[in-house]
Amino acid sequence: MRLNELADNEGARRKFKRVGRGIGSGKGKTAGRGVKGQKARSGAVGIRQFEGGQMPLYMRMPKRGFNKPNKLNFVELTLGRIQTAVDAGSLDPKSAIDGKALVKAGLIRRERDGVRLLASGDLKSKIDITVAHASAGAKAAIEKAGGKVVETIVPEPRKLKKHELKKQEAAKRAAAPKKEAAADEEAPKGEKKKGDKAPAKAP
Repeated sequence: MRLNELADNEGARRKFKRVGRGIGSGKGKTAGRGVKGQKARSGAVGIRQFEGGQMPLYMRMPKRGFNKPNKLNFVELTLGRIQTAVDAGSLDPKSAIDGKALVKAGLIRRERDGVRLLASGDLKSKIDITVAHASAGAKAAIEKAGGKVVETIVPEPRKLKKHELKKQEAAKRAAAPKKEAAADEEAPKGEKKKGDKAPAKAP
């Protein structure tokens, strides 16, 4: 085999079709676009799913389910891959394992929103691992080997809307005078209450 003998497989490179080079070429005049009309014009023509004015098929079909727009994106990892990394020496089972350790060992490329541990494969080593989520089977297998799983999914507090913030502030303002009145009532008789004027001195 020589460099000048290297070539693509037959049919791997198709010959470019030259259009608009005269009627005798077979693709002249309208260059394969057809006759006059909207589709013959240049630019984006959005009539692919147009059905003559009736309701298009993609709008007639029923829609099912809901796709959460801000759902968490987890990286899935199996117990079998962890055991392989431990056997290869790229992962130390004696030290605590978290997302950064898994990235360093080459088991995952990035943490994303967390690691989800699955029970596929056999685990023989005792490990302490911190992940976002672990299946029941994965937890049982790790605990059976003498290790433990720490899950770290902490839901973020929902941001209050403007009307909720206003309501909260109004409730605080309404509660403030009640607290002051309760403090005055609890004060001993000899002590001066809040808002009491000092007695006038005799001449």
